[in-house]
Amino acid sequence: MKVPLTSEQLDEVLSAGVKHKLTHLQLLERLLALPAGQRQERSVERRLRLARFRDPATFESFDWKFNAATIDQAQFLELGTGEFVRRRENLAFVGTSGVGKSHLIQSIGRRCCALGYSVRYTTSAALLEELTAAAGDKTLPGRVRYYSRFDLLIIDEFGFDKLERREYPDSPSLLYKVIDSRSRRGSTAMVTNIDFDGWTDYLGDPPMAMALLDRVVDGAIIQRMDGESYRKFRAEQKKAGKRRPPNSGKSARS
Repeated sequence: MKVPLTSEQLDEVLSAGVKHKLTHLQLLERLLALPAGQRQERSVERRLRLARFRDPATFESFDWKFNAATIDQAQFLELGTGEFVRRRENLAFVGTSGVGKSHLIQSIGRRCCALGYSVRYTTSAALLEELTAAAGDKTLPGRVRYYSRFDLLIIDEFGFDKLERREYPDSPSLLYKVIDSRSRRGSTAMVTNIDFDGWTDYLGDPPMAMALLDRVVDGAIIQRMDGESYRKFRAEQKKAGKRRPPNSGKSARS
């Protein structure tokens, strides 16, 4: 049958068959389940590598008690089912710095990889650097096609430290090319600390900014995330050399 099993694995399956008095069909199912599971694991690992996540972020490693009053765990776990990707809906995380936007979007991306979706993670600055270089050597159409092929494209840190506007003057048109190429073909997730009404001023190109906003936000799932900065809290705790109990969400945020 050429089933890729080691002799030890075969002995374990046969022993289980005798012990549990498995039928021939049940025994065959167990024989095939092992290599099938291994192939699935390798496939997930490959998708995770291709996604190029920056951090080993997962839902399990997120502190749900911190900012519990403003970050609803159930809503994010629902996004982790990948249904929005199946429906080809866009996703937008808007909120202050340090509340966990990047952590949660990467956690969602990892769950989507496990579900069989192709995912690509990048920051806005890294994407624009790549697109600007591609425009310079006339390979831009190929890079746009590359980013259009993923089921889920995550663009993190849009608006971070004003990199897009200062270093990449063509950023509105470059971002628009990528997002427009994905319209109705896949889901695009944008993570930003700039509210939508500030995009036009930030990018400095009102017509293109409005077109970009329309492509991203129209029909998108929007998560607004506010609260205390967890990053700042961790830095303060490290500096103080002590720890406090997890925040119940009932302090100054209420």
